[in-house]
Amino acid sequence: MRIPIYQVDAFTSRLFGGNPAAICPLESWLDDRILQAIALENNLSETAFLVPMGERYHLRWFTPACEIDLCGHATLASAYVVFNYLKKDLAAVQFMTISGELVVRRQDDLLAMDFPSRPPEPCDEDTVKVGLALGKAPVDLLAARDYLAVYESEADVRTLEPDFKAVAQLGRMVIVTAPGEQADFVSRFFAPAHGVDEDPVTGSAHCTLAPYWSKRLDKKLLTAWQVSRRGGELFCEDRGARVTLAGNAVPYLEGAIFLE
Repeated sequence: MRIPIYQVDAFTSRLFGGNPAAICPLESWLDDRILQAIALENNLSETAFLVPMGERYHLRWFTPACEIDLCGHATLASAYVVFNYLKKDLAAVQFMTISGELVVRRQDDLLAMDFPSRPPEPCDEDTVKVGLALGKAPVDLLAARDYLAVYESEADVRTLEPDFKAVAQLGRMVIVTAPGEQADFVSRFFAPAHGVDEDPVTGSAHCTLAPYWSKRLDKKLLTAWQVSRRGGELFCEDRGARVTLAGNAVPYLEGAIFLE
């Protein structure tokens, strides 16, 4: 069996920046054990698989360790593959996922994703253990799907050196954030329990970051920079129950996987 594979750098306009995702279009679903084995072999933060459903696609995301419920950069990369290789005449693509329907539209030079909003709530009782795992106590701690640890400055976020074993034991993935020097806000994202110590650029984290910073800064349109080693830029809009997350994408490779 021959499976097409594309690798795309998402949330960047330059090659070797942003977050790389592997995209595998399938004719029908394979056994989950094979999907997980492919994701492990690719050894990227996410491998996305998509199967046609009429005019839409069924989309799933796998880290090297497990399937996850929402992934922004691999959705952006999947839309890039659809628009540039599979259905070049589309202006928008609909993905059916475990998190509901996700729509990605062409928006000038960007791809704009319509995602659910996940506003965080205070969880001060966990501040000490999260601070110990991250190596520095945050000034505020909130949570939605993930912990949101808030720091005073971009320098605080950039210089964090987490204990990944301790982070893995927290029970949640961790977003760290602060006001940005060149963008409205900056962030990093840690998910060692899911096989990814630090994710280069995390779209799903901005489902929590966008409503938090929109409320704090009293503005709906926000610029974001994820200050990982590779770095990535996002353009966010808080729309209440939904958020728009937009960014660029750059192709890296096109090939095939061979399964016996």
